Amino acid sequence: MLAAFTSLQPEAFMITKETIIDKIEVLENGAVLIRQTTRIIEDGAVLSNTYHRSSVAPGRDVSDQDPRVQAICNAVWTPEIVAAFEANRQQQLNPIHQQA
Repeated sequence: MLAAFTSLQPEAFMITKETIIDKIEVLENGAVLIRQTTRIIEDGAVLSNTYHRSSVAPGRDVSDQDPRVQAICNAVWTPEIVAAFEANRQQQLNPIHQQA
């Protein structure tokens, strides 16, 4: 007698990895904060999120950034913002010596 065998194939799961810039913030001093999220998704459900944060100071090269980050930097980095940021940075690098 021949036994009937059924093929047991595992269900196919669709797992994807997606990396997006999900948050762009501008600080009062003009610095731009960027949050990049990496999501692992299985069949439409998010299994995990990991985050990477970075920042860009006014006047810096942003040619390697996401186009949305570039657009925001170009919009908010006026010559006055860049000059004020640099002046503040120089002041922090060269603290005023206390007088005796």
